[in-house]
Amino acid sequence: MALKPGSICVKTAGREAGKKCVVVDVLDKNFVLITGPPSLSGVKRRKANVKHLEATGEYIDIPRGADDELVLKKLEEAGLAEKLREKVRI
Repeated sequence: MALKPGSICVKTAGREAGKKCVVVDVLDKNFVLITGPPSLSGVKRRKANVKHLEATGEYIDIPRGADDELVLKKLEEAGLAEKLREKVRI
């Protein structure tokens, strides 16, 4: 599954493994920009390797480079905010 802005993923590696995040921008074929947002899932906005992410199949409609406030607003509108708070066991 190709990652695109608005894709909801689970981090599978690193200190944030098991936490859910949202893809904000696609940087190249290997890296994307993600955010939690931090107030919701604890994942800071950062560059992430696509090999360290697993898509959940859920999606929100956001433009490339959306700020954390817009991402949070769209998650709440879609009813997915509480799902992002949950940590997944890996």
